[in-house]
Amino acid sequence: MDIVELDAAALADDAVMRELYDISRRAELLGREDAPFWTFEELIGAFRSKDSGERQQLFAAYDGDRMVGCAMLWSFLLDNTDKAWFGVDVDVPERRRGVGRALLERIEQVVKADGRALMLTDTKLPFDERETHGYRRFAEVCGFELSNYEVVRHLQLPVPDDRIQGWIDEAAPRHEGYTIETYVDDVPEDLVESLCVLLGQLAVDAPTGAVDFEEEAMTPERFAENVATIKAMGRARYETLALTPERLVVAQSTLAVPVHSDSTTVFQWGTFVHREHRGHALGLATKAVNLRAAQASRPGLRLVTTQNAETNGYMVSINEKMGFEPVEVSTEFVKRL
Repeated sequence: MDIVELDAAALADDAVMRELYDISRRAELLGREDAPFWTFEELIGAFRSKDSGERQQLFAAYDGDRMVGCAMLWSFLLDNTDKAWFGVDVDVPERRRGVGRALLERIEQVVKADGRALMLTDTKLPFDERETHGYRRFAEVCGFELSNYEVVRHLQLPVPDDRIQGWIDEAAPRHEGYTIETYVDDVPEDLVESLCVLLGQLAVDAPTGAVDFEEEAMTPERFAENVATIKAMGRARYETLALTPERLVVAQSTLAVPVHSDSTTVFQWGTFVHREHRGHALGLATKAVNLRAAQASRPGLRLVTTQNAETNGYMVSINEKMGFEPVEVSTEFVKRL
């Protein structure tokens, strides 16, 4: 078996990337076949786009000329430079041959050579197997320890508009003086800087278990790269913001909405309120207004998926109010090198 790092030519080769995608899809949906999963077009849109805040490396394990496993490594460049995040997938028929361990060893070599101290990864598990599942046992045998649990929740769409209006009305008396505005893809230039400051704080304030994070270095240039990536994936970025009278962004909620594919799943990304502006129901307000905007744009949408740390009581309470149902747990692991 050979493990190779995929170069720029391989990344640009649809046939190679299709092999990688098919292996990843089979591996990650095993035992959870109805779970949301990105399309091939979304994958190549993401992997072929630029993010100046991360270095992306892809690896493939080959048995002869046949790809049997793959790995993705993201190394942070502007912040948290002691850390790297990765994922490993082994094709279902090829398991128990040492493919996963070989890929993991290669990733660890790269991370060590880069002078990093922490390797981070996660996997989705059933609630009743999160202590005993084979994926967890494999991680622990390879020297990883449990870092954090996040609960994955789904909201079935469409949500009746009167119900959304009820959440908006419930929140409104608590955030007088703030305005709520929604933008698709691009955000007005005068709001980008304070939005970037807010987005950078999320990694510090959100519960992250056994691993501490620095503020993320989100610049206007990097934000523009992220918007371009989402467009390349065939998604639209719905961003609902809460603004002070001085038009500073102090809360936000992001939805990634498919626009060109047959996908009907919306990905809820961050919903976050600045630490100095909490207690005004801005999380509920931005999340409800954003959901309404996304539904209005594509009536055929059928599901929103999100995940939050199970210790994040405030966001969990909002999700429960809106009808999100827990479906599985995202188990996060860390290895200290």
